[in-house]
Amino acid sequence: MRSKRVLPLAALLLCTPALAGTAPAAASPQAAPPQNTDPLRILLTNDDGYSAPGIRKAFERLTAAGHDVTIVAPLTNQSGTGTKMMSAPTLTVKHPEPKVWAVDGTPGDSVAFGLAEVFAGEAPDLVVSGTNFGPNVAGLATHSGTVGGAVAALESGVPAIALSTGGLAAPDPVTTVNAMGPTLDFAVKLIDRLRARARSGRLLPEGVGLNVNHPVIGADSSGTAAAVAATFQDPQNFLQPDFTDSGDGTWKVTVKVALRPAAKGGDLEAVAAGRIAVSPMNADWNTGPAEHAVTSALISGLRP
Repeated sequence: MRSKRVLPLAALLLCTPALAGTAPAAASPQAAPPQNTDPLRILLTNDDGYSAPGIRKAFERLTAAGHDVTIVAPLTNQSGTGTKMMSAPTLTVKHPEPKVWAVDGTPGDSVAFGLAEVFAGEAPDLVVSGTNFGPNVAGLATHSGTVGGAVAALESGVPAIALSTGGLAAPDPVTTVNAMGPTLDFAVKLIDRLRARARSGRLLPEGVGLNVNHPVIGADSSGTAAAVAATFQDPQNFLQPDFTDSGDGTWKVTVKVALRPAAKGGDLEAVAAGRIAVSPMNADWNTGPAEHAVTSALISGLRP
């Protein structure tokens, strides 16, 4: 979902001091924008399941930041389901505790149910999906249920952020959970930035979301990232399936890691360097004007 037309948005959001870590310049009283101090209404989802550590930590941290958070997430682990939505005529939904709904379906199903029923009549200000256990960079993002939940929100016109925690190595339970703390601290800063810039309007332009990947930093994995980078989705898919014939009609499936050099300015490069990658995304799968021009040239002169 690389989109040239929305990349400047992320650059604009990240270039000011609050996220970059430098001291802000003094502003005159006349220049201060009006602030909306009402809590944001946030629909919180994920693909690891409604009781996973990442979503529970996100609920606690976002609530502590003053936001009105409601979990509407899959009943079971739905990692790797991408933008899939169920087509069954019925859907099992549980309401195990206040502010928590568990949907027996995908992240997309959860968001759809949340927008239609839990937030019926007034859409949330923001959908946050995650934080995911492990990264969602490069080709992983295309198939990610975490990203898929955010895409479902964007399709319905609701601003969305996908959050993921992890480096390029296989996620370790202890270190990844430790790194979720700084991931969510950054998420709060990012949401504050969006809120300040939006004043009382939309947090993000219509149809635009952010895919945020936080690296694992430090010996105990609770360290601070080196920087924040506005990135795009690296086009490579570095997980390659390998199939071995068992001889009985079944095939054994393993996965190989085949990393190529990271694209300069991409999310893979940023996370590998210990930076937080913030990639703008949209839900309509469009490319930029250059690709449209190439397509027009390819079909020039063709007739039905």
